[in-house]
Amino acid sequence: MGLEGILKFGNTGQDPKTALAGIAERLTRWFDRKARDLPWRKTQDPYAVWISEVMLQQTQVQTVIPYWGRWMDHLPGIRELAEAPPELVLKLWEGLGYYSRARNLQRAACQILEEHNGVFPDDPATILSLPGIGRYTAGAIASIALDQPEPILDGNVIRVLTRFFALEGDPKARPLNHRLWELAAALVQAAHSAERLGDRRCARVNQSLMELGATVCTPGAQPACGVCPLADACEARRRGQVERFPELPPRVPITARFFATGIIEHQGRYLLRLRENTEVNRGFWEFPNWETGSSDSPEAVLSEQLGIPPNHWSSLPDLRHHITRYRMTQRVRCACFLPSPDWTQGTWLWATATELESLAMTSAHRKLTLSLTGAFEKSRQLS
Repeated sequence: MGLEGILKFGNTGQDPKTALAGIAERLTRWFDRKARDLPWRKTQDPYAVWISEVMLQQTQVQTVIPYWGRWMDHLPGIRELAEAPPELVLKLWEGLGYYSRARNLQRAACQILEEHNGVFPDDPATILSLPGIGRYTAGAIASIALDQPEPILDGNVIRVLTRFFALEGDPKARPLNHRLWELAAALVQAAHSAERLGDRRCARVNQSLMELGATVCTPGAQPACGVCPLADACEARRRGQVERFPELPPRVPITARFFATGIIEHQGRYLLRLRENTEVNRGFWEFPNWETGSSDSPEAVLSEQLGIPPNHWSSLPDLRHHITRYRMTQRVRCACFLPSPDWTQGTWLWATATELESLAMTSAHRKLTLSLTGAFEKSRQLS
């Protein structure tokens, strides 16, 4: 089905260009009245928009707001990011997860500094060529910061478009995904051509799609259709099938994973190990841990790996957390023990509780630092 067919299927009753211009006008006018007051919306700096868009991937807006503010305070521009110590970049990202995003930001900043004299490129193809930037992020930067007629398609936009046009099928599979990109491109181009929509109309129409999906056309069976600017023309609503769209495939089953994690203390210092040679959590400090089977004894695993007798360990509560499709359980044990010579060099570090605060740590292990006070009384008696 081509673009004209999609629009007819959406029951607009108009030719494509006129229909899309009308949709764009409704969306931009609604956005002007209802848009949330978000800090990155107060700037047209491509760097600031870029940072916000990457942070917002897989992360909720309210979580991102303080992270974005801290990042901009410490690394306000491309040169500052490119020249920053990698450990500072990871520290500022600590807790947001998906840490390859932070590493790619710095790689891209170095490339901009080297190839573009530190000026963020304004060509969409060049933006797309930067490390860690995909089609959505390139379109978001080009449209929101530079007001170019570049399309965007994220989860929120997919939900709005598939409901409005009642588009059947998996929106991430190629046939429908191609149609959705075509629709998104036609919509932002219609806004670009409609001078009556005023200034920054490409930026406003794309942000309105995201805003509508985030605040009104929400997931599930009870979106706020009563306040939607497109409700009277929405095909899914006309059919009474709003909850049907988008037709996403079943979620990947959750997999349980277990880890034996050891917190070792000696004279007020705690043993850490640096993650190396792996993309996941590379460059972060963690308490020593090893993946185990569900029935393995944490004391036995830690004793084998660290050489501390099993009877020297005392238990702390398990720590459970989720990462994508994994349900992780950290089985935590603590011990007071004289340092091994192997633990004073290379990827090992002894740090005080104060020093822990300045190190980049994964979210789970940062939570474990809250268990340090009073956790070693039994361990001292056993040592």
